[in-house]
Amino acid sequence: MTINLKAKPFNLDDSQVKWVKDTLASMTLDEKIGQLFTFVTYTDDEKVLEGFVSKYHVGGVMCRQMQIDHLVNTVSLLQKNSRIPLLISANLENGANGVCNEATKVGCQMSIAAGSGPEGAALLGDICGKEGSALGVNWAFAPVSDIDFNFRNPITNTRTYGSDPNMVRRCVTEYIKACQKHGVAATAKHFPGDGCDERDQHLVSSINDLSCEDWDRTYGEIYRSAIDAGVLTVMTGHIMQPAWSRKINPEISDDAIMPGSLSKELLNGLLRERLGFNGVIVSDSTTMAGFSIPMSRSDAVPYSIAAGCDMFLFTKNVEEDLDYMRKGIESGVLTVERVNEAVTRILALKAALKLNEKNNVPNIGEALRIIDEDKKLGLLSKVADESITIVKDKAGILPIKPEKYRRILFFPIEGTTGQFSMYSASGSANAVLMSILKEKGFEVSVFEPKPGLEGMMTSSKDLETNYDLLLYSANLATKSNQTVVRIEWLEPMGSNVPVYMTSIPTVFISLENPYHLLDAPRVPVYINCYQSDEVVLRALVDKLMGKSKFKGKSPVDAFCGKWDTRL
Repeated sequence: MTINLKAKPFNLDDSQVKWVKDTLASMTLDEKIGQLFTFVTYTDDEKVLEGFVSKYHVGGVMCRQMQIDHLVNTVSLLQKNSRIPLLISANLENGANGVCNEATKVGCQMSIAAGSGPEGAALLGDICGKEGSALGVNWAFAPVSDIDFNFRNPITNTRTYGSDPNMVRRCVTEYIKACQKHGVAATAKHFPGDGCDERDQHLVSSINDLSCEDWDRTYGEIYRSAIDAGVLTVMTGHIMQPAWSRKINPEISDDAIMPGSLSKELLNGLLRERLGFNGVIVSDSTTMAGFSIPMSRSDAVPYSIAAGCDMFLFTKNVEEDLDYMRKGIESGVLTVERVNEAVTRILALKAALKLNEKNNVPNIGEALRIIDEDKKLGLLSKVADESITIVKDKAGILPIKPEKYRRILFFPIEGTTGQFSMYSASGSANAVLMSILKEKGFEVSVFEPKPGLEGMMTSSKDLETNYDLLLYSANLATKSNQTVVRIEWLEPMGSNVPVYMTSIPTVFISLENPYHLLDAPRVPVYINCYQSDEVVLRALVDKLMGKSKFKGKSPVDAFCGKWDTRL
């Protein structure tokens, strides 16, 4: 395949094209194989990082969240010791805080959509690009370009711009344009599109089950817009799209339908040929089960590059995966020509970012100055004010003030490892919310179920006599490697279920997952916050007390398609 390096998204000039070709010609096969890999690091251990570049010749390294001095040291060590400048990537979905503890968080994507929408997405992209660049990051694994079509999906949720394809498209495009102005490559992810299945691709190869026509007018429009905006990279997920696989290859059998990270039909037939994407395709993390389920890892490692991925994200075992890639070349599964094509695109991305023309070592003082300027803008507070959404207000309970609702019985619901439980951790978001309410003059007691079963449970009269308001607060966030985000009510007999709302004013708040009406359908007041930082909780309390208006518009169907949730 001929690659036009002067075309979008690389737009290289003659000198940059020459650098790409000369660099490729100077590389050994081992160096080329190394360029196909993006490793991950949590540490600035000098021996480990020097091994990445001197022994394995990696093309890129993803940095997980670190303290700023560790991050700057990590990037500096990597770039100083690498013959070819490295792609330094990070999950910059909510802000540059995705890579650096001290950096700015703007807000999760769904909160952006609930507030100012595309304008907020542009601001998010700007902060991620500006601060990321100052910290030495040149590749943002963002924006999440998925559509939250299925409220049961346990991983997309607030990471997305919602369930309206047009809102997602506009926000994705604005993020890309703003981020890439700072020399940081954006990444549209997770092609062919997450959010249809209710399963998590960390645990299984999931499915985008739309027809070709429906895919085309939803996810297809999002990727066309991203490509038109010049997005430099696309991340492909471990997600199957059977309709397009069958349309491109009518002879394909069901067991040959592969997830995007292993699918020639989706990567070459759909993304390259039909959508016209000329940039770098990177796999999602290959440590996910969704990558390894369709075929053995020894086959999948080289096949992912042969199928159309240019970069292979992470390894399960470094030596083993590199060996699988070499053996794939030796066996002919992966040709040297295909390796050269992939490495050409990787080098072109580096040239497009001018990594070969500049010093890629960050200056900690300058980075701190930029971060400090951004922090003064109070962006997370602004996003919270714009986004907190009152989904339901049917009983005239709001605003709540100590004069009327002084005695609050608090029902905090927190996530714990592997299960959901009542609030217990002193540092939890619900503990912070409770302390803020007390600051404002409310008397707050935490509900505790009485032991025993029938005939021994909490008295309705006791609650009606002793409390003015029942306040529920669920803090159940989506995360990798889980299957559901649902409320598991307490034993005995669901003792904390909201059953007293016909006799005691009741308010239900969701700090994270916006779909809890499914499990509390008839609550008269329901509010979505989308995130649980302290500044968000303070904005919430101001709105509860009538000191600030609710401004957010729900970017999803918070009623979950059920009629009883509207009652």
